[in-house]
Amino acid sequence: MAPVIEVRSLGKTYGTGLVALRNVDLTIERGEIFALLGPNGAGKTTLISIICGIVKPTSGSVRVAGHDIVTDYRAARSLIGLVPQEIATDAFESVWNTVSFSRGLFGKPANPDHIEKVLKDLSLWDKRDNRVMTLSGGMKRRLMIAKALAHEPKILFLDEPTAGVDVTLRAGMWELVRQMRESGVTIILTTHYIDEAEEMADRIGIITRGEIIVVERKAELMRKLGCKQLHLQLERPLATVPDRLGANLTLASDGMELVYTYDAKDEHGGIASLLKSLDDAGIAFRDLHTTQSSLEDVFVTLVAERP
Repeated sequence: MAPVIEVRSLGKTYGTGLVALRNVDLTIERGEIFALLGPNGAGKTTLISIICGIVKPTSGSVRVAGHDIVTDYRAARSLIGLVPQEIATDAFESVWNTVSFSRGLFGKPANPDHIEKVLKDLSLWDKRDNRVMTLSGGMKRRLMIAKALAHEPKILFLDEPTAGVDVTLRAGMWELVRQMRESGVTIILTTHYIDEAEEMADRIGIITRGEIIVVERKAELMRKLGCKQLHLQLERPLATVPDRLGANLTLASDGMELVYTYDAKDEHGGIASLLKSLDDAGIAFRDLHTTQSSLEDVFVTLVAERP
């Protein structure tokens, strides 16, 4: 099956000379949830804006379901729903009219049943007759999602969708995202809540300084780049780590804990060897436990290592 989005050698340099994107290649598979992570200023919003036809690329190409975003703009854009970071709505219009108007912008005939479903799914049905200006910040964020879904897109971009949304509503929004994915909608999201990406995404892309530095399935990314640590609570304090115990060992400041960092793929051999070395050195421990790096740890490490 052909990818729903194909980005090839994409570059963007603004008039100020700022290079926002450098030779970006990316494919998004149909029906997946793809999380794009990166620090502020990495190029996430520029990349999304180009794919959605808001910003013109300096070089390269983008195809959406086979449609070139420049030469076949209308067909490409009609497939996309975008929830931007900024909340932009007509403050004096009603919620119902705002969402209905967004549907009409794409030439879609009126469909009150669909608008009703979207508003109910986003817990906005009771506010359908309220003016936008009366909504809370979290409700306005959900209204932006409703506007993006009004024309029944096949691809949905969520640029920091849960910023300012409380925990309960955030969980409800992600449940809606899962339902949309199950119905065949492709989801591309950016988020500063890396735990959300870890929970939601099928694949992870990391961008920094305008370049995609890794794209990988979440589980594979954690397998390749994640590490584990074995924490050993010692019976007696150590002043230093004996040289014969080898590398990858650190000693807590109080001398009562040894921490062994190891590759998860070499878990059994590495730990067995360490425990034997400890026994040979006469170092006893009273307890042990393991921890594993999170997606956030992987993200921080990758971005920090990039020159």
